[in-house]
Amino acid sequence: MPVVTLRDWIPVALSADLPAATVIPAHTPSGILALWRSANGELATLADRCPHRGMRLSYGFVRGEALSCIYHGWSYGQNGQCRRIPAHPDLTPPAAIKAASYPTEERNGVIWIALGEPKAPPPALEGFKPLRSITLEVDAKLISATGDVRTRLAGVDVLLLIVGISGSETVAHLMVDAAATESDCVTVSRAAEGWRRECEQLGVKELAS
Repeated sequence: MPVVTLRDWIPVALSADLPAATVIPAHTPSGILALWRSANGELATLADRCPHRGMRLSYGFVRGEALSCIYHGWSYGQNGQCRRIPAHPDLTPPAAIKAASYPTEERNGVIWIALGEPKAPPPALEGFKPLRSITLEVDAKLISATGDVRTRLAGVDVLLLIVGISGSETVAHLMVDAAATESDCVTVSRAAEGWRRECEQLGVKELAS
């Protein structure tokens, strides 16, 4: 299931990596976005630049149902609209002060972002459960050249969600057979480190050729 078959959606994180009231940088082929979960568990994705001074919103903090910039504390709702400017607490922020927002969905333990308007929901990936995410220092094209991303590691069925985030860096979100035991998951996680090293060695050989 190469990433090109995932329709309009990009897998950016596993649900377990984004607890309530936190924000993380979401790496996509088009750059970094600010992915956050409100105190009530609602997901949202905004452009990673505060409209005020351009500080990365992924460096910010979540209070209640708003994401605040770490620089001057400007706060934004899930739709990107500015809600509060601390230096002017009585001011209702103009509608023009707004960070771009992106469709965000969560299914079967995976968080997905759409950079445009999706025509269908993200895939459910039934029969698999999330395990971990791995960053590889290799071009995603070389990873897909090693074989189908539906594969087996340590004797367990594995689905690798591959996202190239630059010409030399890739993120792989690992899903394992839903019937895998805790022991299986530990074994697969260790095997995935060996797979990562093999992929990176392939990249080194490609550069040397």
